[in-house]
Amino acid sequence: MIRRAVVLVSGGMDSAVTLAHARAQGFACHALSVAYGQRHAAELAAAARVARALGAVEHKCVDVDLRRIGGSALTDDIAVPEAGGSGIPVTYVPARNTILLAIALGWAEVLGARDLFCGVNAIDYSGYPDCRPEFIAAFERLAELATKAGVEGARFHVHAPLIRMRKADIVRAGLELGVDFAMTVSCYQADAAGRACGRCDACRLRAQGFAEAGVADPTLYRDSGAQG
Repeated sequence: MIRRAVVLVSGGMDSAVTLAHARAQGFACHALSVAYGQRHAAELAAAARVARALGAVEHKCVDVDLRRIGGSALTDDIAVPEAGGSGIPVTYVPARNTILLAIALGWAEVLGARDLFCGVNAIDYSGYPDCRPEFIAAFERLAELATKAGVEGARFHVHAPLIRMRKADIVRAGLELGVDFAMTVSCYQADAAGRACGRCDACRLRAQGFAEAGVADPTLYRDSGAQG
């Protein structure tokens, strides 16, 4: 019996490792990316590369224009911060993971899949509320209530295999699974070629992960002096 799963693939390192993990678990992976108006649109090209390289059955990219509501440095004319701060940063996109998982849930129901994978992390992360275990558990309950399949007795499982991992451990796990991190893009303000700024929160966490893992950072930076 084919075990199908919908895997959210952003093009970043965490979602690449998540896809590789799902494949290693024996799932036929249907990769899903969302073009939501993010300023770092180069990650969508990276998502296509990741899906091909890691053996996704297919890859869909769905358009949802969150720039229409804004409210984030990733979807509005707000500067991306290049220094750490307190509280939830302005790079938080309102309800993003709820929206992405809802789309994934819809496709899973169409496919007859009961498993969804996402690369959220609640250890080395920016403090986003929709990256926490409580959110994942709540979404699983929502899936039971909000779908025909759920009402008829199906149980959806949202897998978040990286949620309690340090970035260094994610790097190590990815290498064991054969992930080529050079094809991923994590930077919040990557240019059209996918080159990273080296200064935003996403770049900082990524560089920290490679450094702590003792692995050479394959990230392509716009300015070599900006690394870390």
